[in-house]
Amino acid sequence: MKKIGVAIMGLGIVGGGTYRIIQTNHKEIIASDGIDLEVIKILEKNPQRFKDYNVPEEIGTTNIHDILNDARISIVVETIGGIEPAKTFVLAALKAGKSVVTSNKELIAKHWPELESEAKRNKAGLYFEATCVGGVPIIRALDLSMQGNIIKELTGIINGTTNYILTKMAENGTGYQAALKEAQALGYAEADPSSDVEGFDAVYKLSILSSIAFNTCIPIDAVYREGITGITADDIKYAKDLGYKIKLLGISKLNGKNVEAHVHPTLVPDEHPLASVRNSFNSVYLVGDNVGELMFYGKGAGAHPTGSAVVSDVVLCACLKGNHRYAFFKNDGKLSKGIKMVENFRSKYYIRLSAADRAGTLAKVTGVFGKANVSIEQVVQKNGAGGFSPLIFMTHDSDESSVGKAVAALKNLDVVASVENVIRVIDAPVS
Repeated sequence: MKKIGVAIMGLGIVGGGTYRIIQTNHKEIIASDGIDLEVIKILEKNPQRFKDYNVPEEIGTTNIHDILNDARISIVVETIGGIEPAKTFVLAALKAGKSVVTSNKELIAKHWPELESEAKRNKAGLYFEATCVGGVPIIRALDLSMQGNIIKELTGIINGTTNYILTKMAENGTGYQAALKEAQALGYAEADPSSDVEGFDAVYKLSILSSIAFNTCIPIDAVYREGITGITADDIKYAKDLGYKIKLLGISKLNGKNVEAHVHPTLVPDEHPLASVRNSFNSVYLVGDNVGELMFYGKGAGAHPTGSAVVSDVVLCACLKGNHRYAFFKNDGKLSKGIKMVENFRSKYYIRLSAADRAGTLAKVTGVFGKANVSIEQVVQKNGAGGFSPLIFMTHDSDESSVGKAVAALKNLDVVASVENVIRVIDAPVS
């Protein structure tokens, strides 16, 4: 039996969940993998958390050197979050020859090349399953189970906070601000929710997942981003009337050497499997050239789901016995040579206007779309007031640039009071 000394840095929600899983599933891990995990040190600046988790006095510490200088510790778990001091501590652990398991998606998304380089230099491992989609083993699947495929598409609900907010807006008629407050009260959203609702969190995850899926570096600044703050109750209602739900999606596609990667609100048809993903659950839909369509679904956050992914990485790290896996692409933080990011990607669009309720309006508006080479699939007019009515257009596949030109022209059209929203639309899978 192999005895493995573990340290945990950060005893918050994920760190606490990780500690409890190692303690409660200790015998099961020995039975299934022959790995005897022992938590030797826990680094935490808040002493109350040691009491909350019944941490023995000799295990708790506030000094990083108690971990770095302890030869019994071979694997360090980082669940502090953010960039500093997490980055400094992780680099120090790797320099000491200790492997690192982390749940910190921002750290990996922004500093993966530097951390991996240090890990290689010291023959240490760097594992981060828990950075993406909580307890769902999506990174393990991409890295170890999909070698017989070229991944063509990855589309996912990869942020539980925004999915919870949009679910409450759709099912309960809750306004955006009220739904956000609910999410904060339940611990899904931070006091400052901008990382979630503005799409940054999803960008970090999509960058990591796309890089692994396409075996090429997709840095975060190559990922297009929009958040959900502009989604209104009217958009939710009109989407429902049309047979859609609105979700914040991360979408990446590979076509030869062309890659597109974008995060934004999206109309998802009711028959698409992602449409049924509710509340704080996450899901990733993959398309491989041989396996076809795959769907991964589960809890995207929380002490035990994310802790489960952390412990899985700890066990994998221990089982590899020093034969650690690293990225197979040139991982220097730059877009891989020969890869072209498609900025002018194609999509269907939902475009909602407030337009004059009088003869000739529709002809003028459709004329603008025609000049911009945007083809209309469907038009719906809703009851309005004060001489203006909502006009909703669903387009055929169109270029981003063409839709941008059309929207700019519509804003200057005399019969259009305002362009209320522009939201991309995906199709249901073709069976």
